[in-house]
Amino acid sequence: MAMIEALNRISDTIWEIPVSYKQGMRVPARIYGTEKLIQELDDAVYEQITNVATLPGITKYALCMPDGHFGYGFPIGGVAAMDVEQGGVISPGGIGFDINCGMRLVVTNLTYDEVKPYVKKLVDRLYERVPAGVGSTGFVKISRNEFRKVVEEGAQWCIRNDYGWEEDLEMMEENGCIKGADSSKISEKAIDRGFNQIGTLGSGNHYLEIQVARPENIFDQELAKSLGITIPNQVVVMFHCGSRGFGHQVATDYLQIFLKVMESKYGIKILDRELACAPFDSPEGQDYFAAMKCGINMSFANRQVILHRIREVFSEILGRSPEDLGMHMVYDVAHNTAKLESHVVDGKERSLLVHRKGATRAFAPGMEDVPERYKNIGQPVIIGGSMETGSYLLVGVASGEQTFFSTAHGSGRTMSRTKARKIYRGDKLQKEMESRGIYVRSTSYSGLAEEAGGAYKDIDDVIEAAELAGISKRIARLTPIGNIKG
Repeated sequence: MAMIEALNRISDTIWEIPVSYKQGMRVPARIYGTEKLIQELDDAVYEQITNVATLPGITKYALCMPDGHFGYGFPIGGVAAMDVEQGGVISPGGIGFDINCGMRLVVTNLTYDEVKPYVKKLVDRLYERVPAGVGSTGFVKISRNEFRKVVEEGAQWCIRNDYGWEEDLEMMEENGCIKGADSSKISEKAIDRGFNQIGTLGSGNHYLEIQVARPENIFDQELAKSLGITIPNQVVVMFHCGSRGFGHQVATDYLQIFLKVMESKYGIKILDRELACAPFDSPEGQDYFAAMKCGINMSFANRQVILHRIREVFSEILGRSPEDLGMHMVYDVAHNTAKLESHVVDGKERSLLVHRKGATRAFAPGMEDVPERYKNIGQPVIIGGSMETGSYLLVGVASGEQTFFSTAHGSGRTMSRTKARKIYRGDKLQKEMESRGIYVRSTSYSGLAEEAGGAYKDIDDVIEAAELAGISKRIARLTPIGNIKG
């Protein structure tokens, strides 16, 4: 509570910690959220976001999104833009270990009534075809050398190898392949951990979900139609996963490198070793940037192969081709990235390295990297809730400039996994969800317990805060009917 009193209330949804709060802060820290969300916030988030505000080159504010919670180095939900011409740094703690953990949304032309009889079959078959859990391996068998191509080419490698449709690429951030990935900058250990994991969900909060867009949950009919939500009670598929052990190893490798050179070579002192960093334009900073891009591309490829499997399963169970089922992508958004972007700050255009740790890019209508199909409406934003509640489809807005066009990425945890396991029982939860019309498969009951809805903030509160703050606009709420949990 004492920490809340230190906050300056800028608006109903923006709260600021001034530079006077902590020695070394270069910019104020801003936290987004309604009063309810701020009251619930873990004190460690304040500590972390004000530490971020001390990093060299940070511009304007250290930002925390409405789903913010304690993370490694940065809070999850942390956003920081570093001016690369003013000594700005790159920090793995500001990107995350699961590089380009992200969301993908696919529509169908099916209604809930048409799919309802097949939900269990679909979920069971998807559970077989999309491996989940710690250490799971995929069906794409490639050599270590071929994997190097995958991490440099991303989803483009998948399309070339018949894992998807050409049109899919346009519906991905970076068209599914971020330029500048260099596999010579990644370790053999990272390759060992990643080359057999393409097409796998992983564990933790990763999931694959069959959902319904119910008429009462459409907030803008016209924009929903433009995004592919065109019929009442339409069935869609959403999934959330990242770069698996590969991304984790890339982050681990470079954290060690940065800890060795940060102070001795570059004279950078930090308040928390989890914020280990290097100047962006240093050899170490550039090597990590190129390696981190490999993590981004691995993740795009991973989600592309998963989509290929989803289309196969729907086609097999429903007896129609994926094309006939209208299984088109809405979009694929990344979390856990650092990207070079041009932003106007104090009236001047500046080249900034925008770290988004558990935050989603949310570009406004007309911006350069928004797909042609969405130019007039803004970049689609996909925000996943807990498996019990629902998820959201939103779009970026012009007023998002205040957060370097970034928004929330999920509900945000309110309790640790350990605490959730003590409070919830996975087997009981599974039965309760089924009684509410959500059929769930998981690799373990303990993993299911960790992901109970009560372990997360209320997704509706998070989305309301994001919309009220003017950092994204909600279009539709999507409710689960079938779920596969990592």
